Amino acid sequence: MRVEVTALLAASRHAYEGRPADGPRPDPEPPLRHAVRVRAGHGIVGDRYAGRPAHARAAVTLLAAESLDHLRAVLGDAVDATPAAMRRNVVLRGAPVDALAAPGRGGTGALFALDSGDGPVRFRAHRAAAPCRWMDTEIGDGAWAALRGRGGVRCEPLDDGVLRLGSAELTILEPAAAVPPDAGHGPSGGMSPPSAATT
Repeated sequence: MRVEVTALLAASRHAYEGRPADGPRPDPEPPLRHAVRVRAGHGIVGDRYAGRPAHARAAVTLLAAESLDHLRAVLGDAVDATPAAMRRNVVLRGAPVDALAAPGRGGTGALFALDSGDGPVRFRAHRAAAPCRWMDTEIGDGAWAALRGRGGVRCEPLDDGVLRLGSAELTILEPAAAVPPDAGHGPSGGMSPPSAATT
């Protein structure tokens, strides 16, 4: 399906740490990018989650642009409902982002590929990316509640590649399922090596 990559973010540090009352940590450089480089099993080059073993299955986060539209509809156009405030790596319009997440305990997220012109990059979706309480401070009161079920998804990159702003092709290779496919073949669900996959 054709989708639009509306925002890309690679932030070298965590902004939302500690108490919201103390305010976010400033980014040393602008986090929004025109293009990002993805590394298999690593994440987005230059991002705070890249290469961290604890975040291997959550190294890249996706958000639906429609979630930002929903925030503005609920809270008003004056709120700071921006990709930078949300801190998600990839924002897509026209994609069923939240449906990619693994449903409940024991389920598996979708296997999908995103191609923005430099070749397909595969990802395995894992758990939903729940919004944090910082949303009420940084976007507007009520944002946390409005984003429940709309916070996006945490993903594991399976290929090296480049993502760019603009039109892209999203291919669902395996839909999210309540029971992992090919159970017993490891966390990747018995997939072929990254270099062997095609869309």
